Amino acid sequence: MFMRGFYNAAQAMIVKQRELDAVSNNIANINTAGYRKDEVLLNTFMEELIWVQKRRATHDGTFQQTYVDVARANLEQSNFEFTESRFDMAIWGNVYFNVTDRYGNTFQTRAGQFELDDLGYLCLNKAGRVQGANGDIYIGNDDFIVDSNGVITNTDGEIIDTFLLTYIPPDADVAKIGDNLFGYDGGEGIPEGETFDVIQGAFEKSNVDGNKEISKAMEVQRMFEANSAILKYFDTINAKSASMAKL
Repeated sequence: MFMRGFYNAAQAMIVKQRELDAVSNNIANINTAGYRKDEVLLNTFMEELIWVQKRRATHDGTFQQTYVDVARANLEQSNFEFTESRFDMAIWGNVYFNVTDRYGNTFQTRAGQFELDDLGYLCLNKAGRVQGANGDIYIGNDDFIVDSNGVITNTDGEIIDTFLLTYIPPDADVAKIGDNLFGYDGGEGIPEGETFDVIQGAFEKSNVDGNKEISKAMEVQRMFEANSAILKYFDTINAKSASMAKL
């Protein structure tokens, strides 16, 4: 029974440390455009506890144990910040921009603070070039306008390109790359009837609620400290038991 409590307290500390790491990362990225908060999902399992002495089971029983199942990105829509910059793009809906790095890797993102590289291609800082239906989107020196469907035209009304958009379901499991890039293997086209809007002159903010995350951090920290105190208590009892055994 003693070892069961020791194990439970230690496992709880590990779980709370993982939760605290996720919350801390969320708070650190509260101002990162297109950031999606991390959520730690917990699960439970029934473990058979067997004490063995000289290869003979002396006690057994079951107990419920909590562990970290997975940390995943919460993909819910966030608010927009309107800037009136023609290079800022936001999306309402479940579709994402595509960015390809210099090694040919393509990632999805909602971070729409774009700019032009030295050769006149639309890019997302150092992450790579923004993708259109024809590949890398070349803007050059043209002024440009983007409509709600992601069609890019110049001031003469000529079509430059159309944003390549990827549909990602809101409950999808995506791999986070850095702070605001994602890797999604679903490869799904935009479903028929799926609505979205591309908004020029705005970018989507992080979906982290600072007040909620700070409150959660305080709660998790208290639970971590409580389990730490329990673990120290069991350690003290163990030390006293060892001392008594020597008598």
